[in-house]
Amino acid sequence: MKAPTIKKVDSVSVARFYENYGGTLELQLCNSPLGMSRKILQPTLNRPGLALAGYFSYFAHERIQVFGAAEMAYMTTMEGLPREERIRRIFAENVPCLIFTRGVDIPRDVLELADEYSVSVFRSPLPTVKLVNRATIILENEFAESTTLHGCMVDVNGVGVLLTGDSGIGKSEISLGLVERGASLVADDMVRVRNISGELIATSPKLSSGFIEIRGIGIINVTNLFGLKAYRRQKNIDLVINLTNGQMTEMERLGIERKKTTILGVDVERLNLPVAPGRDMTRLVEVAALGHYLRESGYDMAGEFNKRLHKEIAMRSCMSVNRNQD
Repeated sequence: MKAPTIKKVDSVSVARFYENYGGTLELQLCNSPLGMSRKILQPTLNRPGLALAGYFSYFAHERIQVFGAAEMAYMTTMEGLPREERIRRIFAENVPCLIFTRGVDIPRDVLELADEYSVSVFRSPLPTVKLVNRATIILENEFAESTTLHGCMVDVNGVGVLLTGDSGIGKSEISLGLVERGASLVADDMVRVRNISGELIATSPKLSSGFIEIRGIGIINVTNLFGLKAYRRQKNIDLVINLTNGQMTEMERLGIERKKTTILGVDVERLNLPVAPGRDMTRLVEVAALGHYLRESGYDMAGEFNKRLHKEIAMRSCMSVNRNQD
């Protein structure tokens, strides 16, 4: 099987940031749009208080610069040439853009210097903490490593299950059966995965979100058939179930051996589940998801059986030794 392509994002343009998330952050462009082509190079934001005070040794110039109440209050204490020099120095460091929070009136000299250096300046009515939190989540998603996998993604009772396997093995049919039993479809056929702070977040391509293709029937809109609960926009990948036509080893039959698969550098539990005539695959996947939930909660069904088995073997061995001694 061809290895999936991993997409890495090194920068996000200010134009993309504004067009895609300006509504979420309630941004208003306050000067010339000449700075829209600048690049955001880090998925975090910076409050330039130290820079306004004249300390630039560790100035995070690759980040969006956020001016909150503290920065605005300090700027009112600055006058004349020192104020102009420090603001000019901030722009000269090639910052991506500036955001002023709480809907404040942006000083005219800041806007004039921003136009001179072609840096976009935005204003938002949001409090500083709320804007920083929202923007950080947005940028973490934008900068996250991503890949696209062939499979189906379903939320089964809170457990994110990624179904993989050869084309035509029954992934979509099993997913539809799970949705009918109360699960939520995340993606069918193509699953987009992002590594966000060590968590694998699965989503669907926008075009196919909420739809599932069943051979012989066609395209199905799951929310029309089963209600809004039948679709979920995104879900963490907790368990990968690989549908196979092969035989299972004895250890796999007992469920004692736990295998892992690595996606975008993150290890996820993987279960090989053979497909065969007469097997209720929908129910088996549901049980596997519930079993994973129990293990994560501290109870291992296979482990408990294994302990009982060893205890029984030890007891019979001891009884055999005692009989031989008699």
